[in-house]
Amino acid sequence: MWPESGDEEYRRAFEEKFLPAARNYKPQFILISAGFDAHWADPLAPLNLETSSYDWLTRETLALADEFCDGKLVSVLEGGYDLKALAECAVVHVTALTERKTND
Repeated sequence: MWPESGDEEYRRAFEEKFLPAARNYKPQFILISAGFDAHWADPLAPLNLETSSYDWLTRETLALADEFCDGKLVSVLEGGYDLKALAECAVVHVTALTERKTND
């Protein structure tokens, strides 16, 4: 992503680049390296995602896992350097993961 990219650019790249590539590849499982350093409050990355985009990205990736690999998905925490933003993003990410699990 380009510096200063935000929600719109990330969502467009996900829909136009990542989803077609993933659908072409047809994964057997999905591994998320959940880094939250693209959040606007993070002091290290010049990116501008809102917390809500991490919820959206997680749910879209879960849908892809359901579509191609019988829901097989692993998520590991990578990074994020603003503690408040890291906590908010981790909460929306884990909430999306657990809501999916309880809805199965």
